[in-house]
Amino acid sequence: MSSGSSCAGDQLLHVNVHIDERDPHRGILDLLSTLRPHWKAEEIQMKTFTEGITNQLIGCYVGSLQESGCVLVRLYGRMTELYVNRNREVEMFQIFHDHGCGPEIYCSFQNGICYEFVRGTVLDDELLRQPSIYRLIAAEMGRIHSIRPKCGLPVEPLLWTKMSHFLTLVQTCPNKSPAEQWCTRSPVPLHELPSFETLSTEMESLKRHLSQIHSPTVLCHNDLLTKNIIYNHKEGMVKFIDYEYADYNYQAFDIGNHFNEFAGVNDVNYSNYPSRELQRDWLTAYLESYKHSTGLEVTVTQAEVTQLYIQVCKFSLASNFFWGLWAILQSRYSSIDFDFHRYAMARLSYYFQKKEEYFSLALS
Repeated sequence: MSSGSSCAGDQLLHVNVHIDERDPHRGILDLLSTLRPHWKAEEIQMKTFTEGITNQLIGCYVGSLQESGCVLVRLYGRMTELYVNRNREVEMFQIFHDHGCGPEIYCSFQNGICYEFVRGTVLDDELLRQPSIYRLIAAEMGRIHSIRPKCGLPVEPLLWTKMSHFLTLVQTCPNKSPAEQWCTRSPVPLHELPSFETLSTEMESLKRHLSQIHSPTVLCHNDLLTKNIIYNHKEGMVKFIDYEYADYNYQAFDIGNHFNEFAGVNDVNYSNYPSRELQRDWLTAYLESYKHSTGLEVTVTQAEVTQLYIQVCKFSLASNFFWGLWAILQSRYSSIDFDFHRYAMARLSYYFQKKEEYFSLALS
């Protein structure tokens, strides 16, 4: 897939409005008076979406939500600026949209952004496992991974920089409650959060091991959970939304991260992790799309699938560790009603459970 046509991103409209997350209606109307001046305030309808666990998301429309022109207003979660680069998020929005892989971003405001509503339905855990659907997801990820950096600029994977930043924040941010303490240096079985020293040691261990894997650096979504996938049944296509963590990263991380999301979010259950057979079928569809989009011979060999499968297993460890750190931070800062402490325990527990098995997998 071709790179962008210019080196600088388009200048985004900024509206100088702050929206109160506890009572957003008035602020959203002020915002829409600039963004949709032809809309009559009394005809504007709003729908709050509840899928997100980081930000508030509100759909604004006149007539029907599924009609063109609907605006999504996203209010940034409390303190998320500590670990989300909002300028980079806007750049990613524009890159995904320019390549036909994402919605148009309309504007930013003081504590959020507005963007185009993607028509379709939010995927659920059952649809995620259907071959006709997961092959669409694999193909779409292959397309996105083929997007080259603008002007051929060199890129570095996001993973270690972002993970190091999370770990620093974990060390320095205050505990939200006495229940959360750095307790154990022996994290298997994991009944408490590991100590900071254990987390730091594990990150270095991961980095040493995964840096030898040579997974390509590609444009990644990095947060492809079920609720970030929109399925359009009529058009037979999927689109990925929410680019807070999108950036250049390891190919196998993006895939392994998605496989981890089969376990769910609200009630994490790793018995739902995709089987080896499902993964190999998914990876075959992915490689066919990735090769086609990058102009390579589309034939996919079983050896290639096996190689990628092993890389993905290994990088799935980094995904669980990454989101475990993230959840620790959210448990201290977020105002969203979600049990982040429990989520951190689930992600880190599975990391420790699978580490030895995945580290021992040998690449040819």
